[in-house]
Amino acid sequence: MRVTQGMLAANMLRNLSASYAQLGKYQDQLATGKKINRPSDDPVVAMKGMAYRTNLTEVQQFKRNFSEAYNWIENSDDALDKATQALQRIRELVVQASNDTYETTQRESISQEVEQLTEHLVSIANTQVGDKYIFNGTDTLKQPVDLTQTPPIVSTNANPINIELSKGIYVPVNVDPTKVFGYDSSATTANGNGLFSDLQFLSADLKDAMKSGADISQYLNYLDKHINNLLSARAELGARMNRIELMEERVDQQEVVANRILSDNEDADIERVITDLKMQETVHRAALGVGSRIIQPTLLDFLR
Repeated sequence: MRVTQGMLAANMLRNLSASYAQLGKYQDQLATGKKINRPSDDPVVAMKGMAYRTNLTEVQQFKRNFSEAYNWIENSDDALDKATQALQRIRELVVQASNDTYETTQRESISQEVEQLTEHLVSIANTQVGDKYIFNGTDTLKQPVDLTQTPPIVSTNANPINIELSKGIYVPVNVDPTKVFGYDSSATTANGNGLFSDLQFLSADLKDAMKSGADISQYLNYLDKHINNLLSARAELGARMNRIELMEERVDQQEVVANRILSDNEDADIERVITDLKMQETVHRAALGVGSRIIQPTLLDFLR
């Protein structure tokens, strides 16, 4: 086989080009910190990386969902706490008004305070987080309580707001308004079924001069029932909060594992890359040296 000067030059240029490509590969790995920078570098690593990254994205979304869940539960618990305090104050007023020594004007004054506290409870029932009403089930854009309407409007939407906090696991984060702010529109007297209806009857009886202390004291049982409903709702929220905190710890650990797996699959071993780069530089210099000796001077070099 006849080897010509042109063949030697072509081979040298091809080998130098391959050497430059290898140097470029190591430079890309050092610059990005990744084993591959395009799927063609290693299709297997690329495919695994897509699956691992999808898993990591899911876990990160679950972590954002926890913030939303905490927002709902903490605001609901705070609102129920304020509602409990208001009902306890109303209960104190009922105890005072149950005394038959109280005159009509004194009971009317108590009635006015009860009305103000009722309006305060309405504002609590209409609590918003952002632009969402938290005590209206899944109808979060509609005000749940409006006692100025005829008949009064009190939410009956008991549908839960479920948030996915782990793969396939949904946790309700809202409070059933029918259990804490119910309203019995068919009631003709206080019956302990609806909070706002009972408070309206209480206010009316306090203004009625014909009502005795015994008539007023019957509201104590109703108020105790409503207070217990609020406490039960808060206890349920506390149980959910404990569960959510445990789930968050698990998801945090899943994020650590997902990041580690993704790193093992994609991240370059920087020490090894630097070693390989140094070796390739040595090989490249040797190739340049050999090439300069292989390509001998031609007749044109002597005719200059």
